[in-house]
Amino acid sequence: MNNSGVCLDNATVCQGASCVVPERNVNAVLNTVMSAILTTLLALVMFSMGCNVEIQKFLGHIKRPWGICVGFLCQFGIMPLTGFILSVAFGILPVQAVVVIIMGCCPGGTSSNILAYWVDGDMDLSISMTTCSTLLALGMMPLCLLIYTKMWVDTGIIVIPFDNIGISLVALIVPVSIGIFVNHKWPRQAKIILKIGSITGALLIVLIAVIGGVLYQSAWIIEPKLWIIGTIFPLAGYSLGFLLARIAGLSWHRCRTVALETGMQNAQLCSTIVQLSFTPEELNLVFTFPLIYSVFQLIVAAVLVGMYIVYKKWYGKNNMELPEGKDNEPVPKSSFQQVNEGFQPDEK
Repeated sequence: MNNSGVCLDNATVCQGASCVVPERNVNAVLNTVMSAILTTLLALVMFSMGCNVEIQKFLGHIKRPWGICVGFLCQFGIMPLTGFILSVAFGILPVQAVVVIIMGCCPGGTSSNILAYWVDGDMDLSISMTTCSTLLALGMMPLCLLIYTKMWVDTGIIVIPFDNIGISLVALIVPVSIGIFVNHKWPRQAKIILKIGSITGALLIVLIAVIGGVLYQSAWIIEPKLWIIGTIFPLAGYSLGFLLARIAGLSWHRCRTVALETGMQNAQLCSTIVQLSFTPEELNLVFTFPLIYSVFQLIVAAVLVGMYIVYKKWYGKNNMELPEGKDNEPVPKSSFQQVNEGFQPDEK
């Protein structure tokens, strides 16, 4: 069969306009090796983040879960609704709209914990929110998809990889728990581990973005509307999460934490769902969107972190910050660790 006008020369199966190009072994091996390396590095980084968490304060968020409840409303209320509104507003194809909503229904990503450290967020709240959103995603993802995608597709065809969610939960809880134990037993060593892990985590975020772009560079040709949505969606998540947290009366550093947890989605989980749920022809239309969202959520977060650091240097001179309460006199802050004071009653 000669489909030279339609298919590439190295295509092995050609039916009309449908071609299958054999996967390059080099990319497959590289993908497997890099996935193993990145998973190991991420576990080590989450271990270091756990070294900044105190068990009593972490359990305090569980016992008095006002911050977690606000985060839950942002994660499974704001994000799916925003995805639905953007899909309708831009008039994208049904299969593309479903993928946008799947992204909005995913739980928070672990990168938010790293970024929360760099914006003086509440690490105890950040990790408890990521853990709870991943656990609750087992039930909330099917529910949100049923509500928002039924106008486009039969929800039954969307495959939720519960095993992947479970693995993500274990990969988060185990290293963080070890880090909490180390912080309890050897607090001085935990501070050293935390400093190393925070820098490594920042570099890891950049590395993940670069590797994703290299491995899937052939898939970056996609409809411009999805590029626009991929840019707006994470920015809307950060902004609306911060706004709702402030309306709920959370302190400023917890507002920053909730904002990052809201906009920073588990794009890898979304990509897995997409690959399990759609045909190869449909994947050509949507496969790149989780990558686009992943890249732009990191870019927007990096800009926000940079703005915060500049703000802190300009107004706080590196060791002063306006208090979270009513007074306007500066309160000395000596380090990230002092700001991340865990669970305390929010001042209004």
